Amino acid sequence: MNKITSVCVYCASSTKIDSAYFEAARELGTLLGQRYIRLINGAGGIGLMSATADAVLAAGGEVTGVIPHFMVEQGWQHKGLTEMIEVENMHQRKQKMADLSDAVIALPGGCGTLEELLEIITWKQLGLYLNPVVILNTNGFFDPLLAMLQRAMDENFMRQQHGAIWHVASTPQEAVELIHTIPVWDSSIRKFAAI
Repeated sequence: MNKITSVCVYCASSTKIDSAYFEAARELGTLLGQRYIRLINGAGGIGLMSATADAVLAAGGEVTGVIPHFMVEQGWQHKGLTEMIEVENMHQRKQKMADLSDAVIALPGGCGTLEELLEIITWKQLGLYLNPVVILNTNGFFDPLLAMLQRAMDENFMRQQHGAIWHVASTPQEAVELIHTIPVWDSSIRKFAAI
């Protein structure tokens, strides 16, 4: 069992999405809060980011949000987090979120969420991030991406071993179980980065 004290959650800031996504985000937040697992997120005040954070806080947990200065200037930040860390840019935001986390869970989202997920997968492939990466595939949202990753392996753009970088959960409960049971990645895998 991995000792998990903090989890970075990537997810949408959109407010116009199906309620099933909000329900999954709130359930995940509640599970994290009940287990006193600190949520690390992008400090957004709307969408799934806010829903997850609010659920963690309501369940007695803590939330650290990491947000670039320009977003604070726009007033996009959540106003009630346990801790807010302001950084200069998006690159620093992603690095800080990864540095603070014992695992990553990706919920559905747009380009920003997909970019964050693919970057952490790349870092893990290169041995730069060794912790569990879980994709919470609510409503089969990530099916096309998972198919694309499988095609990349099938056509030798990635090795088959790289399919173990991420794990897929269909429920928040399964996602929380996975972060505790996925083996920590071996950094020696970076020798397989080239194919």
